[in-house]
Amino acid sequence: MKKLAIVAIGGNSLIADSKHQTVGDQYSAICETSNHIADLIAEGYNVLVTHGNGPQVGFILRRSEIAAEVAHMHDVPLVSCDADTQGAIGYQIQQALDNEFKKRKLMDGGKLKSAVTVVTQVIVDKNDTAFKKPSKPIGGFVTEAQANELKAKNPDWSFVSDAGRGFRRVVASPKPIEIVELEAIKSLLGVGFCVIAVGGGGIPVFKNQDESLTGVDAVIDKDFATSLLAVNLKADVLIISTGVEKVYLNFGKPNQKALENITLSEAKQYMAEGHFAPGSMLPKIQAAVQYLENGGMKAIITSPEFLGKAIKGETGTHIVN
Repeated sequence: MKKLAIVAIGGNSLIADSKHQTVGDQYSAICETSNHIADLIAEGYNVLVTHGNGPQVGFILRRSEIAAEVAHMHDVPLVSCDADTQGAIGYQIQQALDNEFKKRKLMDGGKLKSAVTVVTQVIVDKNDTAFKKPSKPIGGFVTEAQANELKAKNPDWSFVSDAGRGFRRVVASPKPIEIVELEAIKSLLGVGFCVIAVGGGGIPVFKNQDESLTGVDAVIDKDFATSLLAVNLKADVLIISTGVEKVYLNFGKPNQKALENITLSEAKQYMAEGHFAPGSMLPKIQAAVQYLENGGMKAIITSPEFLGKAIKGETGTHIVN
């Protein structure tokens, strides 16, 4: 069997900058990333793709708020925004990958390689403390003055400084416990599909006493959900794409140092020393650690354009068990 690589695409990586936030701009970014994902498949890997949705959820919520103010239309619940972004971003990734497969004539088992999106629910704990302490950034970046203005209009909102790039609204981000559509994902991978799943961390749901499911307003961190999926699928490598080629110690400081090959214990040491920003690089390192602690062999963190080189060991930050 081919080795399985799970690739997590950051939601922020699909928004190049404040001047390129349209759906068309996002699709252009996805097409570029899909080209690099196809490189992995050309190297002989089965690939499963996950993606973030922080900026996109924020955009949907803002449109919903404006529509409610101007046209007195109903609000869109946060959990529905999660589902909306899974469908919309999944569709774009699926289409871009299929186009790339046709262009390259990439075959699998005598058939042209094909991508498919699974709208994925993820079970979370009703008692997760995250519901009392919002921490997941969504939407675009604003200045401190704009954040204060928005909070004055919406007293129940919370904002944080996000890695020195500005302020963003934060919402509850409970830990993923179980992936509801896991067996469907396994089946699709087994017959050769390139699967897009747990988009945006998955649609958060509670499991009730009668085993029924109920959606809940939150945004699961896509890196933690991806790590859980990688463990469940016994993936050979977990790749988390981000905005930098490599992870750095003392990032942004004169003494910053790129990390190339580190062990699980070194990654945990650097976390404890506070080298990684919460809401930015920290959850990516935590997700890699979680995967490795549960049987994974290698995690790679790099930017999308270096996926092909990273899988060959030529760049990126490699964390090994």
